[in-house]
Amino acid sequence: MIISVASGKGGTGKTTIATNMALALGGRVELLDCDVEEPNAHLFLKPVIERTQGVETPIPLVDESKCTFCKKCSDICRFNALAVVGKRVLVFAELCHSCGGCMLVCPEGAITETGRELGTLNFGKRDAIGFINGQLRVGEAMSPPLIKRVRAAADPERITIIDAPPGTSCPVIAAMNGTDFVLLVTEPTPFGLHDLKLAVEAVKLLGIPAGLVVNRADIGDDQVFAYAENGGLPLLLTIPFDRKIAEAYSRGKMIVEEMPEWRQRFIDLYHTIETIVQGSRAAVCAK
Repeated sequence: MIISVASGKGGTGKTTIATNMALALGGRVELLDCDVEEPNAHLFLKPVIERTQGVETPIPLVDESKCTFCKKCSDICRFNALAVVGKRVLVFAELCHSCGGCMLVCPEGAITETGRELGTLNFGKRDAIGFINGQLRVGEAMSPPLIKRVRAAADPERITIIDAPPGTSCPVIAAMNGTDFVLLVTEPTPFGLHDLKLAVEAVKLLGIPAGLVVNRADIGDDQVFAYAENGGLPLLLTIPFDRKIAEAYSRGKMIVEEMPEWRQRFIDLYHTIETIVQGSRAAVCAK
């Protein structure tokens, strides 16, 4: 089971949900922090980091002694990562999406690959809970390749909980795509509703079953609840605007430890997700 915890905007409590559900479920879980531009799940889960691994992405390396400057490499590149200027080939590494197309079309075999640093993967544990996060290199703009590396490192034998980046852009799609369920986290405010709608549309395009958690549920208005009900988005959990929860969060503490009654609620949340996923798979098989 792979669950991606996502939100249309930052600050809704996505990391809070992901880390507390992981801790409530215990040793059969692996938590992946795919918010690689600003990972913070480790501040709450507090894993012991056992090893760190550098991550590179391939970029073209041009041997100008073989090159005929035919411009086929620059013509195929949709991202303008190569430019042929006179008798030189310029490579703009930060624009390269590592597709390898330039190597395929080069008639002289003048293009090979070299590596460009993306960031690091960190592997650790909190008791028996597995933990992996990615940390993007400062100044690096291409986060999806690193997110894919975080996901590829996951243990397929464990329940995987993904703390996805906020928003609805390419990094979020990389974190959600191919998962079994997307748990959307929002707050009942006009901004929360606006960005929830964007996130729901993205999930629909991916064809993944989804459910909703409303954090700080007793502030704002009821428009988020009405939208979920009218759109058939199941409301799986509400979390109140509670001083004890806010204080625990401010100290980097876990809700399920500071307020033990919440442990069963997060376990029940997982079992509800499991039931929805099984029902969705049965419906697909029946078609």
